[in-house]
Amino acid sequence: MIRFGVIGTNVITDTFIDAGKKLENFQVTAVYSRTPERALSFAKKHSIVNTFTDISEMASSKEIDAVYIASPNSLHCSQAVEIMKSGKHVLCEKALGTTVAEVEEMIKTARENNVLLMEAMKTTLLPNFKVIEENLPKIGKVRKFYGNYCQYSSRYDKFKNGEILNAFNPKFGGGALMDIGVYLVYADLKLFGKPEDVKCISNILSSGIDGEGSLILKHKTSTSVLSYSKVTDSDVPSEIQGELGNIIIEDISRGGSVKIVLRDGTTENLTLNQEENILTYEIDEFISLAMKGKKESKVNCHRLALKVAGVLEEARKQSGIIFGHE
Repeated sequence: MIRFGVIGTNVITDTFIDAGKKLENFQVTAVYSRTPERALSFAKKHSIVNTFTDISEMASSKEIDAVYIASPNSLHCSQAVEIMKSGKHVLCEKALGTTVAEVEEMIKTARENNVLLMEAMKTTLLPNFKVIEENLPKIGKVRKFYGNYCQYSSRYDKFKNGEILNAFNPKFGGGALMDIGVYLVYADLKLFGKPEDVKCISNILSSGIDGEGSLILKHKTSTSVLSYSKVTDSDVPSEIQGELGNIIIEDISRGGSVKIVLRDGTTENLTLNQEENILTYEIDEFISLAMKGKKESKVNCHRLALKVAGVLEEARKQSGIIFGHE
């Protein structure tokens, strides 16, 4: 049994707990929130015994083995480091850190304290992402990847009315690239490796956060065009183009349907059935690693996390996006 503490009392944490309940070795025994009222309310909803409003107290608790961090991006590093220094494993929501230096510090702390650290990137652990990797040779040499993930934020209407919530506040390290584009960057680097060159164009909102943008990544023999947004929706799929044909992917972040269309007209549906709550796969990976005494995932490995952080940091630099904690 891996006993989790959770940091964050938002919808993603609700989803995380619901997903974990499908697994035999999962239990949530503690919750942290900045306010006791919110911690108690969340604990009551999920029948959690222990509540904390102090990270240090949570880190030293004997009631938890690991912590799931779903706080704003700007808090990930400091919270993870404190938790890991107390000998607890950490499953941290994407983006793992806001800079390469933060990710390096988190990895260093994990190794020094002999604990497991994994970025909670669901996409790369889904069956319908793995099927893309396995079937990539069928389309020949890859020449282009169009990655698309545009999702109108439920918080954007409040932003337009003058209320700036965490997702659109530079103090908390959010924005379209960090919250949405990260899925595409992760998929791209997992499939094609570290790019040789990065170009980013962003539309910056009045708060200093990007509402939407596009990345162009230059690989050795291909280019990737990644489009992401928190201020618009899109129904356009993603597509990997090879010299023999294409792989078409619906909703790449969630592992939607996958289809091959070859140049000779042959088509093949590669779609696999997945759990309805897709966070189950990342939790299962994390628990399995923790119970085996492993210190990192072979899929969402530390090296990949550092490469992703490097692309995100360079993209923000080009777009002039500065977070409040930097």
